[in-house]
Amino acid sequence: MPPAPQVHGQGPSVWDKMKYGNILMGALMGGGVGLTIGFIFGSYSILRGGAGPRGFLATLSQYMLSSAATFSFFLAIGSVIRNDALLPPHLEAMRLQLPPVMHGRADGASLIRARWAAEKQRVASES
Repeated sequence: MPPAPQVHGQGPSVWDKMKYGNILMGALMGGGVGLTIGFIFGSYSILRGGAGPRGFLATLSQYMLSSAATFSFFLAIGSVIRNDALLPPHLEAMRLQLPPVMHGRADGASLIRARWAAEKQRVASES
């Protein structure tokens, strides 16, 4: 019987990361934060200094859109930089919680012996 072919995996490209929503999620979160901050600071500025010649709505929308565009841009870039793992964050966290991979019976037996010894030591120290 011939040996099974070995498949060598390759990490996701920047395009794959963008497809899976990392850039989009950062941009949407930045847009939401930017709209909120733009509304708060724009409203404060209008109340403090007046709406200006263009009116209340145009001035407030300019504050909100410029703030949303800025936050979206930086959070989208930050999400790509931050998310450079091969696995999505929830799968990476699950992988880190799993026990170490055993490479054979000897590894498993030595791990069990070490756990037994630690348990014996704990029971002996309690009594």
